[in-house]
Amino acid sequence: MLGWKEIPKPESLRKRGVWFQCGTHQVHIGVQKDFVPATKAHPAFHVRNLDALREYLLQKGIQVMDDHARSDEGVNRFYLSDPFGNRLEFLEWL
Repeated sequence: MLGWKEIPKPESLRKRGVWFQCGTHQVHIGVQKDFVPATKAHPAFHVRNLDALREYLLQKGIQVMDDHARSDEGVNRFYLSDPFGNRLEFLEWL
C-alpha cells in the first residue's frame, strides 16, 4: 500500500523475509520465530505531502494515529501499525 517496490534478495536469504526500496533507502523485513512486534521503538520515514499519504492510507482502510507532540517544532507526523503489529512513523518538516 505504501508503493514500495519489492527488490530481489540473495538466493540464500529468500526464505527469510522480503526487501523493499523506499526512496533511496531499503526496508528489510525478516522472519523470526516467536516474533514480538516493536510497539515503541520504530523507524520514522520523512516524506513529502504527508496529508496526501494520510488520505491515501485512510481510503485503503488503514488506521493512522496522529501525534501533535512536535507540532511546535514544525513537524507533522502520524503513526500506523504494519501488518505484523510494528509501529511505523511518517513525518514531514514544515
